[in-house]
Amino acid sequence: MAGIYIHIPFCKRKCSYCDFYSVAKTDAADDYVSAIIAELNLRADEINLADVTTIYIGGGTPSVLNLRQMAYLMDGLRSRMDFGKVTEVTMEVNPDDVTADYMSGVKSLGVNRISMGVQSFVDAELRAVNRRHNAEEAISAIDTIRNAGISNISVDLIYGLPGQTLESWSYSLNMLLQLDVQHVSAYNLSYEDGTALTRLRDMGKITEVDEDTCVVMYELLCTKLAEAGYEHYEISNFARPGYYSRHNSSYWDGTPFLGLGAAAHSFDGKVRRYNPSNLKDYLASIAAGHVAYEAEQEEWWQMYNEMVMVALRTMWGIDVETIARRFGEKMRGRFEDIAQGFVEQGVMQKFGSNYKIAEKGMMMSDTIIRELMYVED
Repeated sequence: MAGIYIHIPFCKRKCSYCDFYSVAKTDAADDYVSAIIAELNLRADEINLADVTTIYIGGGTPSVLNLRQMAYLMDGLRSRMDFGKVTEVTMEVNPDDVTADYMSGVKSLGVNRISMGVQSFVDAELRAVNRRHNAEEAISAIDTIRNAGISNISVDLIYGLPGQTLESWSYSLNMLLQLDVQHVSAYNLSYEDGTALTRLRDMGKITEVDEDTCVVMYELLCTKLAEAGYEHYEISNFARPGYYSRHNSSYWDGTPFLGLGAAAHSFDGKVRRYNPSNLKDYLASIAAGHVAYEAEQEEWWQMYNEMVMVALRTMWGIDVETIARRFGEKMRGRFEDIAQGFVEQGVMQKFGSNYKIAEKGMMMSDTIIRELMYVED
């Protein structure tokens, strides 16, 4: 198995909380899509393209690409690889970009899963973080996507938004459940350095939702979605049975993936590669016929920490037999000695040789994972 991630960095405007690499312009889109295909040609030997089963087009806002640009992108992929094994092609969209013609068009190009950033079904909360859609547009967009024949839909929500209350969060969750989408990703709002949202907070123009309230919001999220039949398969992700994000799940189990575009990351099983978070530098490197990435060969303890961090975010947890096989009995013993303390506290569970974070321990997962990671002296 292998995956391909394609980063589309363009946005019509920047959300105030976002620290992902993006630029509020689209005039370079033609050159950029051409560069992605050129980069694929330069790097096609990094993974076995015949093993690719998932493609994820993220951003930024991929739905700012028009259908001609999307067709060029998808045709370029098909020119280098056989789509026979590809089972999931995800594209991120903004609700206000969704039209019947556009969704029918991307479906005809091979997109079979849509991930839509809704964030809230309360208009005041959307305005507070500079989203460019309203709740009505989001609801209508889901109908439009379904009518185009794409039934696998994921919706993103955020809790802890400025002005958000337990009541308004519950309202957004109830609206979400009425829409009956297949997948939900929900994230606690974070105030990242350099974002407009952090500046507004520091100037006293908005108030951060307190941590205790965010914990209750998360618990409400987990309870409501569990009651509605969703499986909580990763700390921030919930799905109807059989509708896990196959692409994202591959990140969590160490499957190799090729990342194309500015700011995209790649992993071939041993080496991590990082493209520059700079559109001009990325385009210049590819135009000159050079790869744009910097490479990092991971030390054994970095690979161990990565495995612990990602595996313990999932409902499957981590098998200590895998730790022993990859990193030796000493590391297995160290892990079990620490994990047993969390098991006794009730925030981790053990099933045979497998450890996972219990539902009641999810909100302290960062602390648990940090304790279990290894720090090289």
